Amino acid sequence: MNLPDEQALIARVVQDMQRWLERAVIGLNLCPFAKSVHVKGQVHYVVSLATDPQTLRAELVRELAALHASDPELRDTTLLMAPRCLQDFLDFNDFLAEAEAALAELDLEGVLQIASFHPQFQFAGTAPDDITNYTNRAPYPTLHLLREASIDRAVQAFPEAETIFEKNMQTLEQLGHEGWADLKVDASRHEPAATSAPGVDQEKDPP
Repeated sequence: MNLPDEQALIARVVQDMQRWLERAVIGLNLCPFAKSVHVKGQVHYVVSLATDPQTLRAELVRELAALHASDPELRDTTLLMAPRCLQDFLDFNDFLAEAEAALAELDLEGVLQIASFHPQFQFAGTAPDDITNYTNRAPYPTLHLLREASIDRAVQAFPEAETIFEKNMQTLEQLGHEGWADLKVDASRHEPAATSAPGVDQEKDPP
């Protein structure tokens, strides 16, 4: 993949993720805490061009360290997307153990947290087409890096945080597959005009 193609891919991934965040996560209120950081521009987007788990793990380590070192007012959370890696959900799910190991190696357990999203996300005990799986379905394999302190503040400000999961299930069941399709938040195939966006980084495979 040459540089113009890589730039187009990066721009498309970020555009798709921002649309998913605005229409699904915020639009359906799947996460009551997402709107604030989005509006303030505190979501940092990183598109990994890794094609293997080892490279992605190295990039994850760098992004965890970068988030920890950054000013929360400027970068409260990071979305690390991997459009060329771990397309199979079972492989992605296995990789999450490596992600948690990386967090431990950096001694950041209890400081940062890793959430996961995937186009084929499937909760244990559900059928692949169960609509409730879509609460964690994003256009691309994604590792969401969060600050524990920010989560704690958000939970304190939301009196019934423990009910979010159940409400999300109800929201998706009411929406149904047709309603989700109408949101148009899957990975797109078009190339956007822009090739970069504020708060966006890219990671490439080593030469």
